[in-house]
Amino acid sequence: MKHKVPATGEPQAVDWRVRLLFPLGFVLLSLLARSWRVTIRNREAFARLDAAHKGWVLALWHGDLLPLVFKHPRRGMAVVVSEHRDGEVISRVLHALGHTTIRGSTTRGGGRALLAMIHELEAGTPVAVTPDGPRGPALKFQPGALVAAHRSGTPVITLALHADRAWRLRSWDAFVIPKPFARVTLAYGEPTPVRGSNAREAAAQSERFEVMMGETTAAAHA
Repeated sequence: MKHKVPATGEPQAVDWRVRLLFPLGFVLLSLLARSWRVTIRNREAFARLDAAHKGWVLALWHGDLLPLVFKHPRRGMAVVVSEHRDGEVISRVLHALGHTTIRGSTTRGGGRALLAMIHELEAGTPVAVTPDGPRGPALKFQPGALVAAHRSGTPVITLALHADRAWRLRSWDAFVIPKPFARVTLAYGEPTPVRGSNAREAAAQSERFEVMMGETTAAAHA
């Protein structure tokens, strides 16, 4: 069943200071990202789905979002981003790098965002989501991404990263910024279907996928 939803979000009006400083900040972040020495593990996990023009959900923790934005080798993804002010900055970075955004949350009054995810997945577009976002609790897998994957019949691929040297912000998600010339490892799990005959059963698998996120994190650190 196809779902009619508005197009994915475009950057919204923001504070003039963000508009003024964004170009400089984007250049600095791009230069920082170019210095990272990146290793990618299990790229084949999503390459096979891309070759078949099938959608898939990429699940990663909110604190790991920055290296994904700059170093995930798949361009043209739809990324779920909160409607908070900090989400607007991330949205502008994503658009500058060729991605689209879905504004909102899949778990907190975000029915519109959930339908947009399903729409993109059914159209064959990969969708990235932070299942512990937008405000936590950190490292807890909220069920919205699982419901979207179940209803669209697409698998979930977990992603975790490890940076040998990084700054961690004093935020709820301990947001990771790898330092210049850091060794960054991106590890992908295998495509995993969401079990169940309905959305409630799909949502009940949060703990299972939380364990998978832990296994992928271990792979990134190995």
